[in-house]
Amino acid sequence: MNLFVHLFLQFFHIGVFSFGGGYATLPFLYDIAEKYHWYTTKQLTDMLAISSITPGPVGINVATFAGFTTSGILGALIATTAIVLPSYIIVTIVSKVLDKFKTNQYIKGAIRAIKPAGCALLSAVGIKLIFTSNLHLLGTILFVTLIITSFIKKQDPLFYLGISAIVGLILGYLNWIGV
Repeated sequence: MNLFVHLFLQFFHIGVFSFGGGYATLPFLYDIAEKYHWYTTKQLTDMLAISSITPGPVGINVATFAGFTTSGILGALIATTAIVLPSYIIVTIVSKVLDKFKTNQYIKGAIRAIKPAGCALLSAVGIKLIFTSNLHLLGTILFVTLIITSFIKKQDPLFYLGISAIVGLILGYLNWIGV
């Protein structure tokens, strides 16, 4: 099968089955990394970090980076289109029939059932990230400190993300110059 067709099908599949936002795509992206070796899990971790601090939806940003890593600019366009297309199709269909189904108990039940499944997928990715990443003592201390602080002092998550980015850049620079 042509690489571009295969890339499109994989990311279309992710777009169809990843409920719960961009982070819900991560289990699928890890699966692609392990099955097809288009990128490594380390590259995926880096893609996630970059996607988290760049504007736009995380899932789409990661798909763009993954597609680019796989096949350059054309790969990025294909992966991005493929991951967005199912949502576009579903929203178009739902908008046409919304009035008929907004009070349907089966639809409400299906949505209630999807939420815990999304949480489980995100938890699985979080645990996998912990065990597959190169944990550094300072990074781990920062992570734990920010998690605890976020429960005590309610701030916008971007505040904590910004602190993490700044500390990460400083630590990376210090590591780069050999300190």
